Amino acid sequence: MADIGIKSTGPREFRVAVRDPEGETSHHVTVPEGLLERLDLPADNLERIVRESFEFLLEREPASSIMSEFSLDVISSYFPEYEEELPSRLS
Repeated sequence: MADIGIKSTGPREFRVAVRDPEGETSHHVTVPEGLLERLDLPADNLERIVRESFEFLLEREPASSIMSEFSLDVISSYFPEYEEELPSRLS
């Protein structure tokens, strides 16, 4: 199981470090306002949204395959079920 470290670097911007048996990866992630509005997600716990998004990704691919810089709304381009599944992960 991977260890996910999250640090806020600005408004809706985060540095995410993923440590697993294969090593450590680093990612710069943004949480777009449009995603929050589209999925009716609360903006008061963005770190949890980022964490659940990374757990979602790590269930589907190794950390080394996750882009080093991306916006969370890009995930649904690769995994169409992301936007449907995320709200239930947060409830």
